[in-house]
Amino acid sequence: MKRYSSLLFLLAILISNHCFSQHLSGKALLADLMYYRDTLPVKHKNLFNKISKADFENKVALVASKIDSLNEETFMVELFRLNVSIGDEHTRIEPVFRLVLPIKFERFEDGIFVTGIDPGSSTALLSQLIAINGHPIDEINRKFKEVIKSDNRSYFDIYQQQFLNNPSFLKGLGILETDKYAVFTLQDPLHKTYQLTLNAINKDSLKLATASQYNNILPYRHSDKDYWYTYDEARKIIYFNFVHCAEDENNPFPQFNTELFSTIEKLHPNKIILDLRFNSGGNSGVLSPFIDSIKHSYLNKKGHFYVLIGKQTFSSALMNAVEFKRHTNAILVGQMTSGNINHYGEVRGFRLPNTKIVIGYSTMYWENWKGKKGALMPDKEITYSAASFVNYKDEALEYIYRR
Repeated sequence: MKRYSSLLFLLAILISNHCFSQHLSGKALLADLMYYRDTLPVKHKNLFNKISKADFENKVALVASKIDSLNEETFMVELFRLNVSIGDEHTRIEPVFRLVLPIKFERFEDGIFVTGIDPGSSTALLSQLIAINGHPIDEINRKFKEVIKSDNRSYFDIYQQQFLNNPSFLKGLGILETDKYAVFTLQDPLHKTYQLTLNAINKDSLKLATASQYNNILPYRHSDKDYWYTYDEARKIIYFNFVHCAEDENNPFPQFNTELFSTIEKLHPNKIILDLRFNSGGNSGVLSPFIDSIKHSYLNKKGHFYVLIGKQTFSSALMNAVEFKRHTNAILVGQMTSGNINHYGEVRGFRLPNTKIVIGYSTMYWENWKGKKGALMPDKEITYSAASFVNYKDEALEYIYRR
């Protein structure tokens, strides 16, 4: 059966010109809140799996009691807070944002670092985030944990970094006073602290300079492709990067898979590495030809087949990783996935009438491994550091190379 990620559905909804309405009344916000309260339990497969109906309605009532003190940004944050209590990683609040701060962050073990920025401020690349508008990072983390699920660290890390450059979200959390600009306190690689002010821009005009490491570390090459592979002749290793669970119409996956295993038959590598670390889902059936082929390959034995998983491994990609863990001799290397092994999914959505916020909700339950709870864990956990990234080093690949 084909299994689709929430992203496919929500992307279609989010490609629109809607953004936050301005100066909505408390009455309009209350109408959206009541629509959310009445609609979500009806449409969701099992909304009250982790929260009781009474607790859900009490939390909604608490938001309603302060509705006149809320604006569009703080109302949005309250919806995020409600969503945390539901505890379903596929049921999400999806506002449509117009403005963005021209900066991108990534969390490493040693902190949160700038990995993309407005070209005019490119000297800030690989600086560490210390504070935003005077709010230290520890405080920012605490605020984010109130509105983003944090029981799974990978899930929290991925979603936090998506909103750290969002002025409306930061304003809703009380970190910014305006959505027009932000002052970032950063520390450069020489440990010098400085401040950088960035003005918000229209998200459609966002163009960032990125760290050169993105072009020089193997997994980041060919970022425009859904899947690709390369052969390391010196190490006799095939590296296969599966970035999206999606079919490339210019290179259908069955055709790609035939070419891949023809190369394996011809070159007879010692190892194959499948990289799922940056795959957040789609159609889990796309990878089926590879799964069938690898099960019957000479490479399907311990120490010869490695699957890389990580924070972005989610939904259909997670399902593929579970299949390898259960039914092949793959060794899983990396970090815990952001999705749970067994989870609600197959997302649909509805839009709130006034704020136009999309509420994505789960319509099915996927039991991929009976009795298992929580995220899929690697057989070998890897710690990624900014220092290694600066030196073009991928700790997961380095571990496999040494085996």
